[in-house]
Amino acid sequence: MQKTNRRDFLEQAAVLGLLTGPTGRLAPGRQALPQGRPWNLILILIDDMGWRDLGCFGSSSYLTPHIDRLAREGMRFTDAYASAPVCSPTRASIMTGKYPARLHLTDWIPGRKPWPSSKLLAPGFEQQLPHPEITIAEGLKVQGYVSASIGKWHLGGPGFYPDSQGFSLNIGGTERGSPRSYFGPFDLPGIQGGSKDDYITERLTDEADKFLEANRDRPFFLYLPEFAVHIPRQAREAAVEKYRNRIKPGDAQQDPVYAAMVESVDDAVGRLTRKLEELKIADRTVILFTSDNGGLIYEGNAKRPVTNNAPLRAGKGHLYEGGIRVPLILKWPGVTPAGSLSSFPVSSIDFLPTFFEIAGTTAQAQVDGISLVPVLRGIGGPARDALFWHYPHYANQGGTPSGAVRKGEYKLIEFYEDGRAELFNLAQDIGEQKNLAARAPEKTKELGALLREWRSSVAAVMPTENPGYDPAKADQGLTGAERPTPEL
Repeated sequence: MQKTNRRDFLEQAAVLGLLTGPTGRLAPGRQALPQGRPWNLILILIDDMGWRDLGCFGSSSYLTPHIDRLAREGMRFTDAYASAPVCSPTRASIMTGKYPARLHLTDWIPGRKPWPSSKLLAPGFEQQLPHPEITIAEGLKVQGYVSASIGKWHLGGPGFYPDSQGFSLNIGGTERGSPRSYFGPFDLPGIQGGSKDDYITERLTDEADKFLEANRDRPFFLYLPEFAVHIPRQAREAAVEKYRNRIKPGDAQQDPVYAAMVESVDDAVGRLTRKLEELKIADRTVILFTSDNGGLIYEGNAKRPVTNNAPLRAGKGHLYEGGIRVPLILKWPGVTPAGSLSSFPVSSIDFLPTFFEIAGTTAQAQVDGISLVPVLRGIGGPARDALFWHYPHYANQGGTPSGAVRKGEYKLIEFYEDGRAELFNLAQDIGEQKNLAARAPEKTKELGALLREWRSSVAAVMPTENPGYDPAKADQGLTGAERPTPEL
């Protein structure tokens, strides 16, 4: 009944010129579309791409000319964040504009099995994006948009796929977090079969091109969540060999297979932008490019790093900057100044209200995110007090249950196992090497109180003590990069 009621409401909203925010409360909307043709919207989401994995963000090992061109033509955000250090929660926040803690969807689905030796027991969490939540696709449908999800979904199993969340087309989206192989034959919706010579990133681009061709004359939202550059690490051998020859012993980023996967994503962006130009709709298409969490350094017992997020600390699975700061580029033709740079702190919760305003619908206060339109227009940043994170889980990459808040240039991380707080000034210490908690007790107290107040406001679920905890058997697998910072 919840799903039916939601659809009834959306149909009524189209008639009344109203839109509901993700909390379900009515909010006045603007049914009138912008003058002329409505803006088309494309959101390209890369899986596990680190902040420094692009040439335009400082990589000298990976070649990304097409994405670098996108940055030259649009706005590049230096202080952009995923709302979680792992994939499913960030994807849920993108779809709804709400913090994962509010959604009670705080870890990758289905999550890892509990560690018997862990000090804390992680709380249960939603195993799918709940149907009552209003997604970007559903809000845009009210405005006459057709939407497609082409790629990874990872927000629930059968009955919770993209076509149950406002998308008219679902290609490749299931409950899976990664493909069984990047090479065919494939067994995903819309891309079954194929041969061992087929590469999934290229197949997804084929399907995206078909969608653009079919909908060139109507407003569309294309959600293109790539499986790459998530494990398994697989790429075409010719590209791998190119990077074996290119990468030097002293380079920070060393993995030629990962480098080839990054190139495959760049090629996909190049094909997509060429198709928009071929169809003569590039000048009325907004493109947002980002990642779902920080770059993967280690997975499980692996000893060789996958990528390098330096100067950021740690990577995926951690609330240090390497785990949550991500590349973000947004091109809005004729609006964002070409080659512009913004240090305004933004989060994946901001995409829904931004797209709604561009499309002519205002999400207003019923979401946690804010519209970035003022930033994109170059008329100043909207009001933002702080950004928050809540990750009450143990990560495969070594992260432990924790929460974080960034307010201005200061960021505080609270570790739930022992209540320890670490405070950093990101303007002076982007690598989070100098813990200021003891030196600045008032700031530590202020941000700690702010974090606790926010957790209460979103009804965040906390981990609990593990009655079977045995310190002698506690996991000792953290690498030096992830160990707590000493007072300096």
